[in-house]
Amino acid sequence: MEYLDLGPYTRATGTVRLPGSKSISNRVLLLAALAEGVTTIDNLLDSDDTRVMLAALEQLGVALRHDAAQLRCTVTGVGSVFPVKRAELFLGNAGTAVRPLTAALAVMGGEYRLHGVPRMHERPIGDLVDGLRQLGARIDYEANPGFPPLLVHPASIRANAPIRVRGDVSSQFLTALLITLPLVETAGGEAVVEVEGELISKPYIEITIRLMERFGVHVQRDGWRRFIVPAAGRARYRSPGRIVVEGDASSASYFLAAGALAHGPVRVEGVGRASIQGDVRFADALARMGANVMIGDDWIEVRGVESDDGKLQPLDMDFNLIPDAAMTIAVAALFASGMTTLRNIGSWRVKETDRIAAMATELRKLGAHVEEGAHYLRVAPPAALTPNAVINTYDDHRMAMCFSLVSLGNVPVRIHDPGCVGKTFPDYFDRFAAIARP
Repeated sequence: MEYLDLGPYTRATGTVRLPGSKSISNRVLLLAALAEGVTTIDNLLDSDDTRVMLAALEQLGVALRHDAAQLRCTVTGVGSVFPVKRAELFLGNAGTAVRPLTAALAVMGGEYRLHGVPRMHERPIGDLVDGLRQLGARIDYEANPGFPPLLVHPASIRANAPIRVRGDVSSQFLTALLITLPLVETAGGEAVVEVEGELISKPYIEITIRLMERFGVHVQRDGWRRFIVPAAGRARYRSPGRIVVEGDASSASYFLAAGALAHGPVRVEGVGRASIQGDVRFADALARMGANVMIGDDWIEVRGVESDDGKLQPLDMDFNLIPDAAMTIAVAALFASGMTTLRNIGSWRVKETDRIAAMATELRKLGAHVEEGAHYLRVAPPAALTPNAVINTYDDHRMAMCFSLVSLGNVPVRIHDPGCVGKTFPDYFDRFAAIARP
């Protein structure tokens, strides 16, 4: 198995210009494809997940000019209807591609098959399919009910009653419905989505709404329970001309944590207080642990910790709003002075891997005492990190990036399958090596 040995390091210092946000990149690509007009997208993330979205859109007849070297893509929108009515789409393990594309294709009047890697076929999509069936969509499960692969058939689509969707499994189900409803006919000119249960990852829905507004469609919401979307005839997507993708706030978390664990200063550029991404709140969590954090409109900088012993303070926090960045806190907890508790992270169970189980297993290799529950993780740091731990990454990009931080504790660590970071951050380990110091 391919592996990468890191460390031992004791310092981290430098500046990192972040790659584009995965969440924003794939949303913008789909919105640009559905819009009228030509959209130029700058700082588009070049990664496995965006490549599968680009390939799918091309298969569906969308004209693209993609310059990966310049991180730019020019999309000629189709004006609501994909020209290609029969396609088989391989979407890897990209939740940000399969969920919104499933919804969009359900209203296109064509025959489509959506599938991916084996783990994709273990990630739930049933709640989204149930929501789409309320519109009249015809979607079949090829194998296990509730999971891809999916077969989408032509159907008569109309939104004449509120659509109900669960909010406690993945916010991507709601995102998919919101993006698709402006393409759907309704009796009164607007469609309503009602969320059942607690809506997780609310900041990602805010991203969706903000980006839809950039493309000319304004969503009203009544708290986080009810969303009103102007439907076909009253709204249509129009290109904003040019849009710049923010840096990835989830990816920023690794470098910000490095600045706290290994003295810093480490600065990330591309996100800050003006960001539309919820994961910038990771900086607040890090500050609560005692890190010295400074923030500007489009940058964040961390300069070590403020405690006399150089250790982070333990944290007990609800991470419902920032589940991806919370993974970095779980590893940072190895460097704290007591037990850290991460609450409301049940969505980890249905990500690229079962992240609660995977995180617990790998943290124990480093000497930590870990307690895991259905929706929480408790991490008690060891007296000393176990050197030369061999970390399995479960084909999960965030596991690989998180555990690179262990090397900043002056111990060597081996990361198996480092190439899995290609999902969102292909040159992550080069960037990490540029700031890490013996």
